[in-house]
Amino acid sequence: MKSICVYCGSNAGSKPAYTERAIALGDRIAKEGLQLVYGGGNVGLMGIVADAVLAAGGEGVGVIPEQLVNWEVAHKGVTRLEVVANMHERKKRMFDLSDAFVALPGGFGTLDEMFEMLTWRQLGLGKKPCAFLDVNGFWQPLMAMLDSMVRERFLHAEQRSDLWHGDDIDILLAWMRDYVPAQADKWLDEKRRSQLKLTPEDV
Repeated sequence: MKSICVYCGSNAGSKPAYTERAIALGDRIAKEGLQLVYGGGNVGLMGIVADAVLAAGGEGVGVIPEQLVNWEVAHKGVTRLEVVANMHERKKRMFDLSDAFVALPGGFGTLDEMFEMLTWRQLGLGKKPCAFLDVNGFWQPLMAMLDSMVRERFLHAEQRSDLWHGDDIDILLAWMRDYVPAQADKWLDEKRRSQLKLTPEDV
């Protein structure tokens, strides 16, 4: 693992703990010799985590749509800033640059980015670990929603367990380094059998 993508809010949130965790994660990324990949902004938790990486002597690569550059929220101090045409290109480029993905607290954009990566994992389009780094239980309601999806059979249990959730950065990084992806083919085969009403012995 050489690079880690951090998704997070363009706001700093209502509690100092969000800022503190973003600083801690950025500092640790730099000290582990990992390259930060993120959304390229200078505002909110995005700017905070990038500043922490740079302050600790690390490298940060920002990927930002041209529209946000025009709004003057691009971070001019990162190691490299890549400007892309739109949000779709941004997500694809961040995927290409990153070996793992972690979400700090955020809003619609953070969820959009992380859930696209989880969907790609589900379909076998990538084998990169995805994690939610919690702060004061911020992500716990979302985890409960995912558990409900499993109970109601809208999400396969193996796909649910394929992501990490917790609040310990040491455990997070260890999990990412040891990550073994769930087998998307197995899940898709089960789905096909279900649609055809077949048992494993029939195929």
